[in-house]
Amino acid sequence: MADTKQSERHAERKAAKLAKEIGSFSRAHGGAEGQLAYLGQAGTRIVLVGEDGGWGDLVAPTHAIAAAAAEQAGLTLHEAFDGELAAKVRTGPYEWTRMAGIQVGGPAGG
Repeated sequence: MADTKQSERHAERKAAKLAKEIGSFSRAHGGAEGQLAYLGQAGTRIVLVGEDGGWGDLVAPTHAIAAAAAEQAGLTLHEAFDGELAAKVRTGPYEWTRMAGIQVGGPAGG
C-alpha cells in the first residue's frame, strides 16, 4: 500500500513538472497544441506545436502521466499528428539538412 501511494505521488510530481515545461513552451510560442504518441515501453511522447510554428517534444514515462500533464497545462490535444496540426509546423535549414542526411547519407548527427 505504501508503495502505491509513493508511486502515485511520483506520478503526480512528474505530471506537474511536465505541465510546467508545456506551459513554458506555450508561453514562448504564443500558445500551443499537441498530440500524444505512444512509444511502447519508453513511454509516451508529448508532441508540442506552437502557434508560431515552433515545435518540440517531451517524453513521459506513461500515457497516464502524459495525459495528466497535458490536462494540467491546458494543452489542446489532437488525436493524430496530421492535417491542421502538422500544417502549423515550420521547419528550418537544420531540420531539412538532418532529414536529407538521414535519407541520402549526408550529415546525420546534426
